[in-house]
Amino acid sequence: MSTVTALPVKADPVARARALATALEAAADEIERTQEIPEPLLGQLHEARLFRMLLPRSVGGDQVEPWVYMRAIEEIARCDGSVGWNSFVANSSALIAPYIPIEAARTIYSDPRGLIAWGPPNQHRAIAAPGGYRVTGEWHFASGSRQANWMGAHCHVVEPDGSLRLNRFGRPTVRTLLMPKDRVTPIRDWNTLGMRGTASEGYSITDVFVAEAFSGTREDPTLRRDRGPLYAFTTQGLYAVGVAGVALGIARAMHEAFMALTVDKVPRYMARLADNPVVQSMVAHNEAALGSARAYLVDILKECWAGADDIEPLASADRARVRLGCSQAIRAALDVTDAVYKAAGTSAIFLGTPFERRFRDIHTLSQQIQSREAHFETVGKVMLNGDPDNSFLG
Repeated sequence: MSTVTALPVKADPVARARALATALEAAADEIERTQEIPEPLLGQLHEARLFRMLLPRSVGGDQVEPWVYMRAIEEIARCDGSVGWNSFVANSSALIAPYIPIEAARTIYSDPRGLIAWGPPNQHRAIAAPGGYRVTGEWHFASGSRQANWMGAHCHVVEPDGSLRLNRFGRPTVRTLLMPKDRVTPIRDWNTLGMRGTASEGYSITDVFVAEAFSGTREDPTLRRDRGPLYAFTTQGLYAVGVAGVALGIARAMHEAFMALTVDKVPRYMARLADNPVVQSMVAHNEAALGSARAYLVDILKECWAGADDIEPLASADRARVRLGCSQAIRAALDVTDAVYKAAGTSAIFLGTPFERRFRDIHTLSQQIQSREAHFETVGKVMLNGDPDNSFLG
């Protein structure tokens, strides 16, 4: 039976995520081993609407504030990094819904378990055809594809005359084509150090026709159907918020596990860890680092939300602030995780400890595009020199 059935319908998503903590922790080993979210946990996540936080209300979503979304993702990742990651990705893919015809969005999301997964854009091109597009290609890093029932393919579009379709900014457009998952062939290639439970594997598509209605592009905010401050945040900005939530959740779990360890662990020739002044100082610094990074990001998100327009996207300076808050949260989480792993000594190196999988997971997360240190450079450039072309997408 679901652990969230008794919760009020309007319960805070953070509370709904916390209510699943026991089920998430109990399933963590199986998720790592099988690369699947098992039942009944998957059903409970759907019932708790934790895959629908960024989905528009117009198609049955909750359209929550980004700081609430981030905290809910953090709570899930505190229990299992892979489920936290797949939850953020499922919400991120729902951001296509405001950019496709509402009938198509409702076709996908009228199913209470409707989910889209996709891999990032690559060199593949879709061929414009009467009423839609024909697409062939191979994509990878499709997190959550095993839970999804729809798949997407980001492509440039080749017109009948052989030219590339351009968007209104004069650049080759990237169009997202959506199709039922049974139209694609999975590629089981997710053999990674960490985040193994995400099954962020590849898939191939061979000459599939996609109707125009099941396609859209997120690169032009004027094409967005749903209004409101949530969708004033850029897609990349909300992606970064999700990754920050996962990182903070994993680091929080490491921090709490280390504090529990200090009560009993007495290293050779040393006092109990909890009585060691160096350890005491480190624990306090870690608590402050995680708490301040989260508070900084939440403060930025709330300020940007308060100043957001119902139609226009966030200004470049605000997009840069969101990126900075997310990058700082991810860096703080990595720093805390590394400090904890080192301080835990041999207690952290064995399979099945509260440390080793989280250490692997967060260092896999650190290699993803949202975690790049280069984001600090880009934000600093905007802070010092502005963005006269309003080209920073965050």
